[in-house]
Formats: sequence, structure tokens, C-alpha cells
Amino acid sequence: MRARSPAVRKGINLLALTGSAAAAFIGLAFLVWIIAEVFYRGIGAINWDFFTQLPAPPGEEGGGLANAMLGTVIITAIATVLGVLLGVLAGTYLGEFRHTRIADVVRFLSNIFVSAPSIVIGIFVYAILVVPLGNFSGLAGAVSLAIIMLPVITRTTEEMLRLVPTGLRESALALGAPYWHMVWHVVYRSARTGMLTGIILAVARVSGETAPLLFTALNSPYWPTGLLEPMANLTVTIFNYAMSPYEDWQTKAWGGSLIIAVIVLLMNIGTRTMVHRMGRSKSGEGH
Repeated sequence: MRARSPAVRKGINLLALTGSAAAAFIGLAFLVWIIAEVFYRGIGAINWDFFTQLPAPPGEEGGGLANAMLGTVIITAIATVLGVLLGVLAGTYLGEFRHTRIADVVRFLSNIFVSAPSIVIGIFVYAILVVPLGNFSGLAGAVSLAIIMLPVITRTTEEMLRLVPTGLRESALALGAPYWHMVWHVVYRSARTGMLTGIILAVARVSGETAPLLFTALNSPYWPTGLLEPMANLTVTIFNYAMSPYEDWQTKAWGGSLIIAVIVLLMNIGTRTMVHRMGRSKSGEGH
């Protein structure tokens, strides 16, 4: 096969760089456009009542989305606890015992769940929790979000643990440390940056989910009273308000969208900042 001339290679390289830069610019332009549009339409709904009051009755102006924000925090917090606990344990098993038959099965199922539509997860949880319990509940909503988070955290944990050098494990074991002690104090410590990044991105991933909550937590115009009752949440409230004929509700839907967009944006910025600082601290320790 004849080698390409330097001019051809430079031309191909320039074409690839130009295409990559154009694609990045287009993606960034759409991101800025979406954020600007949500901010422009939603900033008018942001006031003190928006964060402290219950929703107003249909057709009346005023009120807020305080119950939906509180419900979202509760559902997301429970989902995070469930998803992180199970995801880290599953990822640890896949990373430390990667060649077993069980690990192959778990990895296969995890890959399937990563690409599963969220509405399918919602229907599944509806069938196993909502129907047997006889009503929608915040707990069912948390379980559906935890299932969505689970494969992301599992695969991230596995990949981060696999990057830890084998020599570190062997050194700890050679010093007489039990296997669990080695994993907890050596492997987790070395992989904590990537693991935390995966957890935060998984939380951001489920922050805007609506479909699974429609089938599980549903919604409520009242303050949360229990995990086994329908629970207000921002995403379903935004969906309902955006579909309503009331201008005030539509404005509040934009306001709720702005809150979620800001939270997700801050979580991603915080993740990048944390990774950067941890990377610098590791470099400092190495020197």
C-alpha cells in the first residue's frame, strides 16, 4: 500500500480538525440556546412564593412549587442511596472478580439496562410495586430512578477499579491485609475520583426523568406525607403545567425547568471541578 504524501495527510488532518471543531461549536451553540431560552422564559416565575408555597388551584394565579421541589429531593435522595449502594457493590464484584460466570451475567444485564428506555423501567416498577401496593408512591418513584442509576454506577465503578494497578493490590495483600481491607483502603482510595464522578453524573441523569415517575410516584398538590403515598415532583409537575391551558402554570413550568437546568449544570461543573482538584492533589502527592 502506497503511503500518502505529506500534503494529503495534512489535508486530511485539517479536514478532521475542522469537522470536529464545527461539531463541537454546533453542540455548544444548541446548549447555549436551550439554556438562554429556559432562562428567558423561566426567570419571571422565580420569586419567594415559588420556593415556599403550594400550587394554586387550577385557573388561579400565584402559589409555588415548594412541594414538588421537596418531593424531588426526597425521591432523588432515596434513589441515590439505593443506586449507589447496589451499584458500587455490583461494580466492585465485576472489577475484582471479573472472570467469573456470574460477573459475565451481571455485566450483560448491566449493558442491557444502560440502554433500556426509562419508560420501560417505570412500567416495570409499576407492575412490581404500584399494583401490589394498590397505589402510587414516592418509594416506587425512588426505586425506578435507582434502577436507572444502577447500571451507570455499576459500569463506572467497574471501569475505575480496573484502572487501579494490580501491583497495589498485591502489595497490600503481601503485607497481610485482608482482601476487604485492601479493597476499602487501597482500591477505593485510588479509584475514588472516577467513582464519585460516575455517581454525580448518574444523579444528574435521573434529575430530569419524567416518564418513570408518571407510572410510579405520579404527583400531588400537597406536601409529602409518606413514602407510600403519591408524591409531588418537579418533572411531572412541569409536564402537567406545560400541557395546561393556563398561562401562569405554563410560566411556572418554565420556572421549574430553569431550576432543574441550573441544578444539572451546577452538578456537571462541580464534577469537573472536583476531578480537576483531585487530579492536582494526586500530582502533588506523587511529587
